Amino acid sequence: MKVLLVNSSPHKEGCTYRALFEVSKTLNEQGIETEIIQIKDPIKDCMGCGACKKTGECVIKDDMVNDFVKKAKNFDGFIFGSPVYYAHPSGRLLSFMDRIFYSGSSAFAHKPAAAVVSARRAGTSASLDAITKHFTINNMPVISSNYWNMVHGNKSEEVESDLEGLQIMRTLGLNMAWILKCIEAGRKSGIEKPQIEKKIWTNFIR
Repeated sequence: MKVLLVNSSPHKEGCTYRALFEVSKTLNEQGIETEIIQIKDPIKDCMGCGACKKTGECVIKDDMVNDFVKKAKNFDGFIFGSPVYYAHPSGRLLSFMDRIFYSGSSAFAHKPAAAVVSARRAGTSASLDAITKHFTINNMPVISSNYWNMVHGNKSEEVESDLEGLQIMRTLGLNMAWILKCIEAGRKSGIEKPQIEKKIWTNFIR
């Protein structure tokens, strides 16, 4: 079992990375493989062209979106991390997630996921909500902790003082490992993922 963690902060080993690292360490202790990747490239916004519905790939080829979707097919769970800017996640993460979910939703469906955010002070719950909406529209179990998945600090060293925040990350790791093991045990017992009905689209404008 493997979990892919995404750091959308421009700071490679900043506060968001510190939170993700704590989750990763706990997952490793539970026998779960992990990989933390950073969104390095400038990420272009979704154009809403709809071409990916036919090809399964985003038509924008000059960033890491398509490669990430291919990679995601080999992972069992996901954690997306972001700093909080103006009470919302980083713009690069939102553009990234919009495009990977539009073009590669099948790589993520029915796999557990969680959002993690870091902030100096406020805006965390709104940011968690924005990220988590990508999961709940795509049949993904959402993993929780013993509080909202956040750490506080302006620098990674300050996150070390957020003892509650680091505990939240460890608890998140334990819960993710537990759900993954439950899914694996269910699969071995013959319990398959649900067969989803064809999507019904309702237009409220008459």
